[in-house]
Amino acid sequence: MPVLTLPDLFAIAYFAGAWIVYSLVIEKTAAGRRSLNARVNGYRDNWMEQLLGRDVRMVDAQVTAALQNGTAFFASTSLIAIGGALTMMRASEDILPVITLLNLGSIPSRQLWELKMLGLIVVFVYAFFKFAWSYRLFNYFAIMVGAAPPPEAKDTPAAKAFAHRAARLCEDAGRHFNRGQRAFFFALGYLGWLLGPLPLVLTTTGVVIVMWRRQFSSESAKAFAADIDPAPKP
Repeated sequence: MPVLTLPDLFAIAYFAGAWIVYSLVIEKTAAGRRSLNARVNGYRDNWMEQLLGRDVRMVDAQVTAALQNGTAFFASTSLIAIGGALTMMRASEDILPVITLLNLGSIPSRQLWELKMLGLIVVFVYAFFKFAWSYRLFNYFAIMVGAAPPPEAKDTPAAKAFAHRAARLCEDAGRHFNRGQRAFFFALGYLGWLLGPLPLVLTTTGVVIVMWRRQFSSESAKAFAADIDPAPKP
């Protein structure tokens, strides 16, 4: 008897497809350029331009430290989640009776349970790598903030090029942070598979709807509705 049934294969394909399609739409399409993430990216350029004109840059240093600390928190949380998933994989004999009750009579095999936990671990490992790289990029960005040209040189071509370069580095760090956070959201959807293929489809759909709404229909997104689309400057 195969470990994965046809409904399981369909559900996991739906899960992976939803993740890939959502990511491509948000990051690669015209619709994605109207998302909350994309609109905030434009303000990174504004931030760097404002930074060049300030004599005292303590506020910029504090904001940079806050970005680093938030990323470090999620990277640490990813490691904890990996450890928890490994523990659940090893404790299959204790957990399977409980899962059996939740599955309304469907008895998952030990091999299937371990396979599901392995998939969850892969998701959290992916998230960790994204958060860890984002943290490293924010470190590079912090160095650039410290190396910013003095205020009297803010209108020079070199200073403007520096501001654009620093903004792009900050944007890349934010992009990887968003990918790691997206992995966390989809991990919540993945938990539906513990109850069966249909719950996985439903929870994945719910996660996509919630994330889509937050990017395009939330109150935060509406705050930018009347704003000019802050596309990156050439």
